[in-house]
Amino acid sequence: MIDHRNSAVPIDPVKLDRLAEVAVKVGLGLRPGQDLLLTAPAIALPLVRRIAVHAYKAGAGIVTPILSDEEMTLARYRHGQDNSFDRAANWLYEGMAKAFSDNTARLAIVGDNPMLLSGEDPSKVARASKANSIAYQPALEKIVNFDTNWNIIAYPSPSWAKQVFPDDPEDIAIGKLADAIFAASRVDREDAMGNWASHNAVLRERTNWLNGQRFRALQYSGPGIDLSIGLADGHEWEGGASLSKNGISCNANIPTEEVFTTPHCRRVFGHVVSSKPLSYQGTLIDNIAVRFEDGRIVDAKASRGAEVLNKVLDTDEGARRLGEVALVPHSSPISQSGLLFYNTLFDENAASHIALGQCYSKCFVNGAQLTPQQIAAQGGNQSLIHIDWMIGSAETDIDGILADGSKVPVFRKGEWAK
Repeated sequence: MIDHRNSAVPIDPVKLDRLAEVAVKVGLGLRPGQDLLLTAPAIALPLVRRIAVHAYKAGAGIVTPILSDEEMTLARYRHGQDNSFDRAANWLYEGMAKAFSDNTARLAIVGDNPMLLSGEDPSKVARASKANSIAYQPALEKIVNFDTNWNIIAYPSPSWAKQVFPDDPEDIAIGKLADAIFAASRVDREDAMGNWASHNAVLRERTNWLNGQRFRALQYSGPGIDLSIGLADGHEWEGGASLSKNGISCNANIPTEEVFTTPHCRRVFGHVVSSKPLSYQGTLIDNIAVRFEDGRIVDAKASRGAEVLNKVLDTDEGARRLGEVALVPHSSPISQSGLLFYNTLFDENAASHIALGQCYSKCFVNGAQLTPQQIAAQGGNQSLIHIDWMIGSAETDIDGILADGSKVPVFRKGEWAK
């Protein structure tokens, strides 16, 4: 453990370089000659630079970074014209979609203050989010359909670190968040590449078992949860390394502890309460309680952030239906850390979860050959949003329901049953 009180550099440069290497080689599986489009907060430049080094060493064609800045984002909300919040940079996203069509790899670094917009006009935040979601669709489709190899990693920005560790001085908070990111991303030890190979093998064993079962549905029970999630016709479980349509194996999320698939958007029944808060665009939504009928949320409440939750649910027809179901054991490293990261990339890997909105076409047998109409017919959901929130705990039991109605234990007390 680094004693950050005596360290001038709270972020270990060796582990940061290791994260960059893992992002390029494991996260993206970048191929020689392949271009890379990279988005990141400006504060993450130290990581961006190391990624560029490893990308070019791996034979990258052109590495193109697009940087954002928290102060510039706030300037828009405080000084921008009102009608600007119904617009987005369509030209940028159209260009990104073209790049992905041309086999450009996609890397996103997250790290902005999760509560950045908490003090801004919620109606402006909602309008801007919807406009951005609509504009981003051409590019997002390439990502959710795995047309190209992509990856998301994180950088410990000062503003984010202070949200996670509010009682610590800034430099110590940054160091603690950096250590937590490195540990969760499995780069806190020397053989990070070997560690990821072993971890991917374990996740592949889980997906192979689930795919061999061909469950019709999953039945959840426990405190606050009595929920049946039907699984899409021809669904396929994914987890860890995944093959994109361009033939490159990538780990889309670093870290990752989940195995996931597509639920049937019209076959979800029952009720569930969130087991952890959801941080969404500057609002902490806590104790989410929803009830499903015929796959659709017909009643939704929250002890905090209910107004934002209901705005999300009203985004479009698919926003009230599920696009993903994921299994994560309570003993996952992120869960055991006891931290709330206020960032879905991490928090979703602390507990089994579900996602409102858009499904992944990858999670179907022969998904690459299916049309959007066929995916919809098999139960796949379509929406402008994809928002994960946690429902699993140490007291959650999950049974797989076979075609004949018989049950197979999947989780007991928050852990794999076998």
